[in-house]
Formats: sequence, C-alpha cells, structure tokens
Amino acid sequence: MEQLGLLEATVHLDFAYDVGYEIDLDRARGILPGESGPLARRRRTPESLRYRPAPMRLSLDGSGVALPGGVATCAPPRAELALFDFGALSLAMHFPLRVSAEELRRLAGELADPAPLHAAARLVLAPWLERIKTVVNGFDFSEMSEEYIVFQVAEVRDDWLPAHADWVAGLVRLETDPLSPPEVQEATRLALSYTAGDLVVLDWAAGFVADRDCEDILQVIEFANVQLLEFRQIDDRLDDRLEAAYRQIRARKHRSWGRFWDLPNDALANVRELEVEATSLFERADNALKLIGDQYLSRVFGMASARFHLDEWQQSIHRKLKTVGDVFDLLVQQAGVRRTEVLELVVIALIAIEIITAFVRH
Repeated sequence: MEQLGLLEATVHLDFAYDVGYEIDLDRARGILPGESGPLARRRRTPESLRYRPAPMRLSLDGSGVALPGGVATCAPPRAELALFDFGALSLAMHFPLRVSAEELRRLAGELADPAPLHAAARLVLAPWLERIKTVVNGFDFSEMSEEYIVFQVAEVRDDWLPAHADWVAGLVRLETDPLSPPEVQEATRLALSYTAGDLVVLDWAAGFVADRDCEDILQVIEFANVQLLEFRQIDDRLDDRLEAAYRQIRARKHRSWGRFWDLPNDALANVRELEVEATSLFERADNALKLIGDQYLSRVFGMASARFHLDEWQQSIHRKLKTVGDVFDLLVQQAGVRRTEVLELVVIALIAIEIITAFVRH
C-alpha cells in the first residue's frame, strides 16, 4: 500500500435511540431550538428522494465528548440531534482530525468498544430528554441503542480502492491487525463510486466515505441505522407481548370451574393493541425515507440495508405480525366457544326451571 501521509479526515459517530411511540414534531418545533431537516441535496439528488415527514434537527454542545486513545481534534467536535416522528432519536457527532493513516486505523480499533462513547453520548442527551419528553407519546427511553461509525476523507483517485483495500477493510471492521485476503475482499465488497474521485464502502460496524461533500450520504446511513434500531425494538416488543399472550392462553386452560365464566377480553385487547401498535410503528419507520428509482442514494441505502440485514428484520416482523393475527383469531375463537357454552348452559338451566315449575304446579 502506498503511503497516504497526513489525512484531513472526519470521524462521524451515529447513535440511535428509541424514546417512545411517537414524537409530535409540530409541538417540538414550538419548544425546541431546531427546524425541519429535509434530506441534504446535491444537484444529482432527485426530488423524489425525501423524508416523509422530515425529522427535526437541532445542534447540541458536543465539546464534552472526546475520542478514545487521546486523539485530538483539529477543530471542536459538532453534535446534531435528529427527532423522527416514529419515536426515534439520532445523535450524530462529528470529529475533524488531521492524522496519519496508521493513527486513523489505530483509532478504529479503539472505537471497537462503543460503551465509553455511548456513556458520553447519553450525557450529551441528558439535558434535552426532559424537554423532549413533553412532545413524546408514550415516553420510554429504551436501553437498546445502535451505533455506526463513518470515516470520511477527501476525494480519492480513480482505482484507488484496490491499492488500499487492506487499510479500508481495517477501518470498516474496526481492526488494527491485518486481515486475511478473503476478509479484506468481504469487508470492501459493497463499494460504490459516483465519480472517479469519490467512494463509499460500507460494512456492518463502520463505513468509509471519500468525498468532501457527503451530508446526503451520511443522512441516508443515519436513517438506515435508525431503521435497524426500530426494527429490533419492534421485534423485541412482539416477542415480549406474544409471550404474555401465550401465558394468558395457558393460564385460562388451567383455571378452575369458578373462573370458567371469564371471557378473554383482556387478552383480546392486549393482542389487538400489540398488532395495531407494531404495524403502525413498522409502517412509519419503513416509509419515512422515500428513495424511489435507481438513483445513487438509493443504492447507498441498499448497501446499508444489506449490511444491516434490514430485509431479514422486516421478514421476521412480518412473520410475527402474522402470528399475532393467528393468536387474535385463536382468542376470538376461544371467546366464541366460551360464549356458546355459556349460552347452552343458560338454555339448559331455563328448560330445567320450566320443567321444575311445571311439576310444582301440577
């Protein structure tokens, strides 16, 4: 690999959090010092690519957050918070650096443990959560989170990647040790260039972008990271609530005769609520960013989706939503059977009363 010398680089850290069922962006704009943040646009970006609705973005003070390993920034770090209507927050932190290629790779290895940075990011968020809480429907700051790292440098030359594939692979895999040729090939397999001087390489834990103006790319990657968090969150909720519904069904099978008259209305309500909530969250998270047509950003999002396995998460959610529907049908059937049995007992009791009354009269 040829020597790269000192690099003008920026490390972008994205942290995604779930805070509740829904964020009222209209109310948020009235009490928070931010504004709607439509998708960053360049001349190549078609109008069909847009958020619906656009998240709200506000600048935060990120000066209290430092990169690991004592790496110093060449300018103060910036922080930006994005609020999405489907109940998600994304905190993006940007650290401008002037470092050697080897120093950047060592930093990538340090970033493999995200726990300290997550703790620092939560401290940045903490002063804002109480204000955000007032515009969130069903506020519940989840412990689940997702992080993604993007290493950005200036433009590169044509056919630059083959000569530097091992270094780029180390960055996106957050590894300091040399990787085997098959791993280098796999780590750099999903790569895309719009011109001869730019490059995007995405892997599961991190990405590499060579471009001076890449705000649109960063936002698309940010959204894919938020989608991953929301899909994981919905999948977990479905697991928890389905297990609760199964427990209710099993409990009713073993209830005493004295509890026979109870109908599973509470179970029906819980399952129906789960189905509506999960479907609504899934549709809003899945449709918030409209990427229509075979455009460059659509392909960037496709690369991120492939690395984050978003299709597999979607399929898992669809399967579980179908299971929720089956459970609801079972509970409805169970309720119908119970009502039929109760009505039959009532009819038998009335007939018995009539017979007894007839005997008494005669």
